Amino acid sequence: MWGLLAFSPHGRAPKRKSLGGPISTEPRINDRIRVPEVRLVGPNGEQVGIVSIHDALKLAQEADLDLVEVAATARPPVCKLMDYGKFKYESAMKAREARRNQAHTIIKEIKLRPKIDPHDYETKKGHVVRFLKAGDKVKVTIMFRGREQSRPELGFRLLQRLAEDVTELGFVESQAKQDGRNMIMVIGPHKKKAEAKAERAAAKAQRADEPGDDAPVSSAVDSIPES
Repeated sequence: MWGLLAFSPHGRAPKRKSLGGPISTEPRINDRIRVPEVRLVGPNGEQVGIVSIHDALKLAQEADLDLVEVAATARPPVCKLMDYGKFKYESAMKAREARRNQAHTIIKEIKLRPKIDPHDYETKKGHVVRFLKAGDKVKVTIMFRGREQSRPELGFRLLQRLAEDVTELGFVESQAKQDGRNMIMVIGPHKKKAEAKAERAAAKAQRADEPGDDAPVSSAVDSIPES
């Protein structure tokens, strides 16, 4: 017992050394299950009932399956007969497929001036429309310079106008707020990234079937400079 304690040289209370390693997230299987009895579930989900651990292991051996503890905190623990190797493989494949299909929302950015030219505004709005259709969020930054900093209402009205112009494609996720010399607003897409990606793939396949439509599609720009 004394070998497990480490005393402080300053006379403080002794500290117990940690002897354990990392906690395993793997369920206990077969001989690793150290309880007298378990609630057994068959390979097809049928309820066998409470049996001794000896009988449960025997049934697993006769069926050429593993005894897997699926609910360790139950009293008694719940165990199931299954092919654990096959179960782990299928679980890993499902997790890999889920990661592959997971779509991450990207935040694009455009920068505007409070007194932007009408033509430039339409160009920047076109970028916002394209980003939202692709399922991306858009961070809109109004950049104030010189005396423009005393007129924040100009930037606010411009952001409101932009939000209204793209209301069919997106919504204001983060309201306009002042950040130093800038005013920032975030617009989120109505469509999820995966939905937008599926629509683009369908449109691309349709264009491929049409004769004479081999023009390349340009990629989205992460950040558009201010006007």
